[in-house]
Amino acid sequence: MIMRFTVSATLALALSAAACARDNAAGNAETETAAANTAAAVVQQAEPAPSWDFPEEAWRSVDQDRLLYIETDHGMIVVELAPEFAPNHVARMRELAGERFYDFLVWHRVIDGFMAQGGGSRANPGHAADIPPLEAEFTIRRSGEPAVSELQDRVVNPREIPQMAKAGFWNGFHAGTQTAALAGITGDGRVQSWLLHCRGAAAMARTSDPNSALSQFYITTGSPDHLNATYTVWGRVRHGIQAVDAIRVGSAMEDPDFTPDIIRSMRVGSELPAEAQIGVEVIDTGSEAFAGYLDTLRDAQGNLPDICEITVPTRIEE
Repeated sequence: MIMRFTVSATLALALSAAACARDNAAGNAETETAAANTAAAVVQQAEPAPSWDFPEEAWRSVDQDRLLYIETDHGMIVVELAPEFAPNHVARMRELAGERFYDFLVWHRVIDGFMAQGGGSRANPGHAADIPPLEAEFTIRRSGEPAVSELQDRVVNPREIPQMAKAGFWNGFHAGTQTAALAGITGDGRVQSWLLHCRGAAAMARTSDPNSALSQFYITTGSPDHLNATYTVWGRVRHGIQAVDAIRVGSAMEDPDFTPDIIRSMRVGSELPAEAQIGVEVIDTGSEAFAGYLDTLRDAQGNLPDICEITVPTRIEE
């Protein structure tokens, strides 16, 4: 069976951490209602994009427990979590979202074409949650499934790690990795692997200490390669990148006249009532259909565009 859909754009330093939680019954009721209302209009946020035909079996449905709903003044942002790559960071985001920690905090540092950082408070943008810091997560067992594809050679990080590695896709995520051949000689199959900071990446903020992430996070609106394998990416925007783009630009740390936009709420999808949930499907990047799609992007010499320029087809259930 062939279904026509619209491809949406693949949806994406950070200083230190976030502010106080606000969790009361009235606030919870208000934000749950707002989430339900926003879900009804979410499909209208899709960016214009070319249409493609893919067989139904080439799609995978994203479980609601893997979706993070971030409600903003500009619409809903839906992020797919990647616990296989960053289990501790994903657990932290789920924990804080479940505690309503982020509700009514702000996007306190937003740089046009770079990223939107959230989780600060109006009174103290650098305030942190009172929790232990997280260690960076940049390894994965290459022997697992789905596999990380090796589509092109790519510098790990032009500033910090100017070494060549491989880049490709893992389960619909843009990824960088050491080779599978190296994984074969490490004993447990683990090698350095990381999700890339392509546009729409969701990652954890930290200080100059790589193992200092607490509660602030950011979403990339550009593709800052100089953050790869130094800041941990834990998810990717699957819907609502336009809402990220619309977040008010400025820094509460530098501009006293800056009025930041609000994070209205953050919820894991499985917490929401069924009527507020959004069905998200992502193309299987290990499928023959996706391989055929990649072939349409190759130049006359057979080369693909840079991995961050390749859109991963996504569709939203209407």
